Amino acid sequence: MRNVLIDAGPLVALFATDDAHHVRYDQIVTEAAADGLRLVSTWPCIIEASYILEAPWRFELLQWVEQGGVQICPFNPSHLAIMLPWMRRYTEKFKRDMDLADASLLWLAHETGVREIMTIDVKDFARYRLPGGEALTLL
Repeated sequence: MRNVLIDAGPLVALFATDDAHHVRYDQIVTEAAADGLRLVSTWPCIIEASYILEAPWRFELLQWVEQGGVQICPFNPSHLAIMLPWMRRYTEKFKRDMDLADASLLWLAHETGVREIMTIDVKDFARYRLPGGEALTLL
């Protein structure tokens, strides 16, 4: 089974058929699903995508989540002790906010060892590094 992290942008693109990235991510998911794909995300990403999507796409996304289309990995408040320093560092160093959704995905990569991520935020995720300096592979 191939595990791939998924950010809010590709979640929106999968359901909003008029999104500029819809065809790209629909094709990636369709092709990878044949080889055994498990999409993995966090609640902040689902909340962000749900906020961006309009009805009926919002409801389709949430039903897909409910049916297991994406594995949601929850985190505890104590995990913020790892995420907050990252958020502060990237915000201060690059003068561009690292939001909770991005931090939660970096935390998830750190915790699980999953290094591939579907994201539209190429500029942000290209600069994020795991402890030890390892970068994620952007899809």
